[in-house]
Amino acid sequence: MGTVGDSGVGKPKRRAWSCTKQDFLPEESFQSWANYTKALKETGTRLKDRITSRSLDNLELTEIKGRSGFEMKKTLSWWDLIWFGIGAVIGAGIFVLTGQEARDSAGPAVILSYVVSGISAMLSVFCYTEFAVEIPVAGGSFAYLRVELGDFIAFIAAGNILLEYVIGGAAVARSWTSYFATLLNHHSNDFRIHATSLNPDYSRLDPIAVVVIALVCLAAVSSTKATSRFNYVASIIHLAIIVFIIIAGLTQANPKNLSDFTPFGVRGIFSASAVLFFAYVGFDAVSTMAEETKNPAKDIPLGLVGAMTITTGCYCLLALTLCLMQPYSQIDPDAPFSVAFQAIGMDWAKYIVAFGALKGMTTVLLVSAVGQARYLTHIARTHMVPPWLAEVHATTGTPVNATVVMLVATAVIAFFTNLGILSNLLSISTLFIFMMVAVALLVRRYYVSGETTDSDRNKLIAALVLILASSIATAAYWAAGGMGWVGYLVSVLVWFLATVFLWWGVPQARAPQTWGVPLVPWLPSASIAINIFLLGSIDGPSFVRFGIWTALLLVYYFFFGLHASYDTAKAASNDGV
Repeated sequence: MGTVGDSGVGKPKRRAWSCTKQDFLPEESFQSWANYTKALKETGTRLKDRITSRSLDNLELTEIKGRSGFEMKKTLSWWDLIWFGIGAVIGAGIFVLTGQEARDSAGPAVILSYVVSGISAMLSVFCYTEFAVEIPVAGGSFAYLRVELGDFIAFIAAGNILLEYVIGGAAVARSWTSYFATLLNHHSNDFRIHATSLNPDYSRLDPIAVVVIALVCLAAVSSTKATSRFNYVASIIHLAIIVFIIIAGLTQANPKNLSDFTPFGVRGIFSASAVLFFAYVGFDAVSTMAEETKNPAKDIPLGLVGAMTITTGCYCLLALTLCLMQPYSQIDPDAPFSVAFQAIGMDWAKYIVAFGALKGMTTVLLVSAVGQARYLTHIARTHMVPPWLAEVHATTGTPVNATVVMLVATAVIAFFTNLGILSNLLSISTLFIFMMVAVALLVRRYYVSGETTDSDRNKLIAALVLILASSIATAAYWAAGGMGWVGYLVSVLVWFLATVFLWWGVPQARAPQTWGVPLVPWLPSASIAINIFLLGSIDGPSFVRFGIWTALLLVYYFFFGLHASYDTAKAASNDGV
């Protein structure tokens, strides 16, 4: 699985803010056209180096982190992380997509869709937590994949991480406008500009979403601790409103609304679950705050697992309440809870619901802004994107450049694109990344360069190939409309036997130092299988958009990112220990 690369210790440069060519393309390959031409001719060799090289835990924690110049301030506890997790997750997903998926895909069984998505998310939380405890840096899954699967895989994942955050923020910002309109007794599109000359999917221009994102940007660059305090207070208010929705809604419950529980069948449950995974997106932003956490070994497990447990419980209760209040066919897809209260004669309650939704979506945007900037900061530290984006402000201790750039991109997408396109595309990126982190965790546990024998390495590769192949086969059969049980039996049996082989036939090469995922390899293998299966429930056009984005990433990587990161790694190695 390759040798360790990117070693060496560099001294951080502390300098004032600047914006020159050297801040964007300081590497040797870009100093002249002759150098760049030479670099392009060596693309094959350099690509092989980046595919086979691995980073090191201590390198990510020292030299790479030091490239930001100033350090982020360690101010967060497990209590802060729990509230960040709640603030990051409970937003547009539950308040908007629940109605859309209950009416069109799952019916009252949308409750089960949330359970499936919650199980998948919790499995991923465990995988993230072990990495975040042992590699507590701002890079989150990008850093984890760089250490275990190499630069190239990490870059592809990084591009999708950034897409996830931009699309997620844009979707939440557009939902903010919908609920704001409801609060003022208007239709959700009343405050959008209808540009009839544009494609219908991109014709509802949303200036309010852009203003909200701009205000969130200002808050995110000020102070992480101040952001945490605001999120803490706002999330308490938000949970109080959720409790109100559940209690008030259940007082008007009609059990007959659940009589046709699965009108769209099992396929509808999983189809909705794949889209509703959007509702759980955000917890990974908490892992990017590990660098600012006082005691990662204690704070990160409590923060991540605690937040996800509370969130899953809230989601299932809210979905149940909504489906008891109205027949699924009458649920409004844009502002379901507000309209449901209006329909049962509690018109006044819709204002409380709309206010709670707005508050929840505001904290989602805020925590997302904090998390996405830290991802981009760590990616820029490796020079896969311009190192200017890695700068941490001396006074605020926050990555100002990365925050502003990410939120500008988010505002542009939010201005044009409707929620349906955004939610499906977001789920693909998220499920893909979570699957890759689970693979990386298995590699981390079962392979250590220089210690694992060739025989055990080959067994690990064979087991991973079979786990991935069987999971893909199950998802593909499902996506193709397969109804016979034999196909599922064969693919699931192969997955089970491959996991048994890994568990019984390959010795673990590394044990976690402080906190580890339980039931390895079963839990990570199950995470791989369920994430891939949910991918099989997403519509075809979303995969086309995902493929186009990945192709654009590869074009950028081969012409810029590859050469910049290669030069940086070699320079660090020449200076190294």
